[in-house]
Amino acid sequence: MCHRTFIWKQPHVKRHNEKHWFKLWVRENLSIRQLSIFSGHSESKLKSIKNYWLEQNPIIAFDYSDLKHIVYDGTYFHKDGCLMVLMNALNQKIIGSLYVAKEGTSQSGRWFLNLKKNGLRPHCVTMDGERQTMSMSREIWPEITIQRCLYHIQREGMRWLRSRPKTKAAQELRHLLNSLCSIRSIKERDQFLRTYKIWLKMYRDYVHSLPMQIKANFDLKRTIALIDNAIPDMFHYLMDPNIPSTSNMLEGYYSRLKLAYRFHRGLTQRHKIQFLKWYCYFENQQKINNS
Repeated sequence: MCHRTFIWKQPHVKRHNEKHWFKLWVRENLSIRQLSIFSGHSESKLKSIKNYWLEQNPIIAFDYSDLKHIVYDGTYFHKDGCLMVLMNALNQKIIGSLYVAKEGTSQSGRWFLNLKKNGLRPHCVTMDGERQTMSMSREIWPEITIQRCLYHIQREGMRWLRSRPKTKAAQELRHLLNSLCSIRSIKERDQFLRTYKIWLKMYRDYVHSLPMQIKANFDLKRTIALIDNAIPDMFHYLMDPNIPSTSNMLEGYYSRLKLAYRFHRGLTQRHKIQFLKWYCYFENQQKINNS
């Protein structure tokens, strides 16, 4: 006997085990000090673990060919940039994300094009009315149906009309917009469109005669343009129950994401972007584990 003990080191196993603490840091809003108490590792060790995984890219693999109904939305992190996310409308899994300086840039178009090359050919996407993103979607997927998010239309229009509009025209239009997100049938859609058409006949000339240097009048005119431009893409969801009428599922996701990010402010720009990627990855893993 040689009286020696041999230990086989497996670095990949070690890294995998350490990833658990990184996951808690990302998803559970735990600080390095709290993780040190729970894990028994030193704070310097846990910072090393955190920084290692923030330098890695999570691998999110999908069979894009099966994805037919998706939701798109972008959210800004102050003035630092915009996170663009695509979500599977049927199970609310994130199928792609990109952090850009501004929504609707050429970088966004290249992202959509790469997704198409990887097999993504959706029948329908629910999104807000960002013009460049809508234009890119139609250019890359010519057959796609775009469902305008009803909540975005309603929120933007009612913001422009103010909470207590002074003119009767604005009051009536605000009342009509307030009913938009509750439309659930063809009959209700037709009633909405009929009421709007009557409102236009009654007030369009009056609105155009108002002095546009007054902000409230200008915003009333903007609201008319908003509705007119959105109407062709407002009600596709009534023909297909798998099409969401709003992008609210992503709005809720963004609320959770931003709450988690606020616990880790002070990250470098690169680590911030990596944090957002890992959050998306761990959210998907959680949905897989719960299914």
